[in-house]
Amino acid sequence: MLRKTLIATLCTAAILSLPLTAGAATENYKSELGTVTVSQVAGGLNHPWAVAFLPDKKGMLVTERSGNLRLVTADGKLSAPLSGVPEVWAQKQGGLLDVVLSPDFAKDRMVYLTYSEGNGKTAAEGDKAGTAAGRGRLSADMTRLEGFEKIFTQEPKLSVGNHFGARLVFDRDGYLFIALGENNNRPTAQDLDKLQGKVVRLNADGGVPKDNPFVGQKNVRPEIWSYGHRNPQGATLNPWTGTLWLDEHGPKGGDEVNIVERGQNYGWPLATHGIDYSGVPISEAKGKFVEGTKVPFQVWEQSPGVSGMAFYDHNQFKAWDHSLFIGALATEELIRLQFDGDKIVHEERMLKDMKQRIRDVRQGPDGYLYLLTDDDNGSVLKVGLAK
Repeated sequence: MLRKTLIATLCTAAILSLPLTAGAATENYKSELGTVTVSQVAGGLNHPWAVAFLPDKKGMLVTERSGNLRLVTADGKLSAPLSGVPEVWAQKQGGLLDVVLSPDFAKDRMVYLTYSEGNGKTAAEGDKAGTAAGRGRLSADMTRLEGFEKIFTQEPKLSVGNHFGARLVFDRDGYLFIALGENNNRPTAQDLDKLQGKVVRLNADGGVPKDNPFVGQKNVRPEIWSYGHRNPQGATLNPWTGTLWLDEHGPKGGDEVNIVERGQNYGWPLATHGIDYSGVPISEAKGKFVEGTKVPFQVWEQSPGVSGMAFYDHNQFKAWDHSLFIGALATEELIRLQFDGDKIVHEERMLKDMKQRIRDVRQGPDGYLYLLTDDDNGSVLKVGLAK
């Protein structure tokens, strides 16, 4: 919770437990590169999951896991839920998840969403879910999505509530990547006939690109770009190289950052630095290289619970240049990885005293970082460095 520094003389334990409200004063936190400033843009969000910035300073779209898509205006006003959003399977980790804008949004006004989708059965009949993606056109008055259409669905549906993944990224050529969890069904991540534990690559309309690595192979899903993923929680494009980067939850230990390459196997569950929550080993090769799999770019033996991620490439705060920011759900902090070329040379843990589960991290058009806090009274936070 954010501390009310401007009324410090009145602070009590009760006051310190109150969340910062929209329009409240900026709060300051120490960091290695100077004072970090945090202010709330909007609050009152039900487990916000992702944010996408609209052009021309018209605000941002924010998903709530409960199933709502909302507009947050430039002055911090929170809209009523937009209509035209698909029905979602909002149970456990499922719900309305990621949101991104079309690369041609100025022309087509298309908004892309991922969400968990049920199989239409009752619990007694075997209710299960998977990740789906679709798109709709944002109306001129920004109150609804028009003509929403589903363009992808994860089959078979295996999840009883966990490991949906669901991050969306467009690359420089306009291809759409969707990072998919293995639905807590470990073997499927290595099964190329299933879409669990995969990154898929699609055309903007959901079609399969002809140059995908497994197109034409028997008993292999042509959508697949990479496999062996457990539960991707953050994905972004490296602004300097154009490569796709991914972070994903390990089990007990073994959170990873991976550079996603065409046709590669990222190991789960054959290779992992983590163990089962029960303490039982998952793989005999714990922490060791397994032939035919990619070594993680970064791995944590103690899981921070990685979430949304963003590279910093704006000139607003020079000290953050060539940093990768990653939210942490379990350890309630913001991780900053400092790069020199293609190597991580330093890791910093920030905003620990804020005591917030950070779900998403995005660089805004103004060069500030924007965070979403995962709570039933969640917030959009604006983060910068004091000058």
